[in-house]
Amino acid sequence: MKILEVKNVEKSLSWKKVLKWISFDVNAWEIYGFLWPNWAWKTTTMKNIMWLIEQEAWEIYIFWKKGLTIEAKQKIGFMPENTYLYKYLTGREFLKFNGKFFWLEWDKLNKKVEELLTKVWLQNDWDKFLSDYSKWMLQRVWLAQSIINEPKLLFLDEPMSGLDPIGRKSVKDLLVHLRDVWTTIFFNTHILSDVESICDRISIIHNWSMVVVWKKVSSIEWGIEDFFIESVTDKNEEEIK
Repeated sequence: MKILEVKNVEKSLSWKKVLKWISFDVNAWEIYGFLWPNWAWKTTTMKNIMWLIEQEAWEIYIFWKKGLTIEAKQKIGFMPENTYLYKYLTGREFLKFNGKFFWLEWDKLNKKVEELLTKVWLQNDWDKFLSDYSKWMLQRVWLAQSIINEPKLLFLDEPMSGLDPIGRKSVKDLLVHLRDVWTTIFFNTHILSDVESICDRISIIHNWSMVVVWKKVSSIEWGIEDFFIESVTDKNEEEIK
């Protein structure tokens, strides 16, 4: 069952075409990896899907309706690659601030914030100012923010960037848990080992176009690293699907 369908998205920046007929779909209750080498405009693709920048040509369906409806916005979560957080709020205050956008009742919000800070391993730091958080702590509190509304579709841009192996393992375990409780996850990354360990399917974007669409990770027999390298050097899409 397709929960996200992207068809023929195009985008130009500074009079240069940076996305060319991007098309793929994401099934409900899967972890979908969107892979890229450098300068592939993967974040631009995600921002197009979420209407954070204006598309030029597009057909995007989220929860089976065209475009990003008010109803869809209530059911999605988003963690950007480069976070901007209010440095004079504590971790707990920041999550409460974000939770109010979803009209959560006060008692439910307080309980939810405590649960999330524990889930992202910040239960001992929730009353510290964000200005005192390390990079990995900021990554985790922003991840908590992205799931405070219990989204059915979660967009993550480089969610494990800057984390040490223990932190990456913890985040991967959390993402698998979210999938198992009926959250669909779409995330950008270039860390192939993370993709290989948790993703159900992948796409690869290279030179502003899709070079691999809807590939099942379980069907890659010779390892995702070799597959990725071959895919971004062989431009014949039909041969590498």
